[in-house]
Amino acid sequence: MPKALREYEWRQWLRLQPLLHAIKTARYRRIDQRFVHQPVEGDDVPAIRDAARGRHVLLTVAFDDPRCLDLQLRLTEGLVRHDLHIVADNSVSDASADENRRVCANRGAAYVRLPANPWTVKNPSRSHGAALNWMWRNVLEPAAPAAFGFLDQDLFPTQPCDPFEPLEATAFYGDLRWAGARWFLWAGYCFFRFDAVGREPLDFGLDWFAGLDTGGANWEVLYRHVDPNTVPQRPITAFAALPGIELRQAYCEWRGSWLHEVGLDGDLSLKAKKREAVLRLLAPAIEISLGSARQEN
Repeated sequence: MPKALREYEWRQWLRLQPLLHAIKTARYRRIDQRFVHQPVEGDDVPAIRDAARGRHVLLTVAFDDPRCLDLQLRLTEGLVRHDLHIVADNSVSDASADENRRVCANRGAAYVRLPANPWTVKNPSRSHGAALNWMWRNVLEPAAPAAFGFLDQDLFPTQPCDPFEPLEATAFYGDLRWAGARWFLWAGYCFFRFDAVGREPLDFGLDWFAGLDTGGANWEVLYRHVDPNTVPQRPITAFAALPGIELRQAYCEWRGSWLHEVGLDGDLSLKAKKREAVLRLLAPAIEISLGSARQEN
């Protein structure tokens, strides 16, 4: 929902911003609704719904980085307790999508190639939110999993963990973000118990005019009714992945025991070096994950 009219200052009224914001919001919603109702090719979606029903489901939106996706799936397979990992491919490149499909087949993850996203070139945040909404409407909502969680593709676990355990005591949780007096869960790490949220008109998009990024459009239906102090949190620490490089140029994060590469931030000319630094940091976790996989086999 857009901001309440009382939240606009008189200068904004003089510039007709409430009217302009309302018109743009309605336009954005029409575009999103058209996208959500687009079908995908193939018969995978009904089978994925069946596989997800009543289970604990991870969902990653992939975007033009098969190496990153392979790394995450390798780590979640060995370190993260879950029943099913679904990859929603929002890539622009068909070549990347083909490689992502092969990665998922090799790692045992379910794969959905999303329809062409109207926001991908224009606005990455809107593109991500539209991708999450497509998966919610077409896969998760009809499947009714026991619980589900969203992961950024460049977020990597480094220790064995059960991200669904906190849902035994709460309807949803994740990393909090604030926009003035409003708060929401970061779309890169958020988990929901289906029996608590499945009947709500969920919207994992954004409400930019209210300052809410991807996932923030659930403010009205979910977050405004809950005390944020009751939502389980984990420490978040920013660091530079490369020695001698400023934080903003090689930005990464520790989110609890998870490493966030933050691939779209920083100096993109350093992206390859940053990825190699991230791989070095993840080397011990990869060994632990491989050991866990061997024990299960």
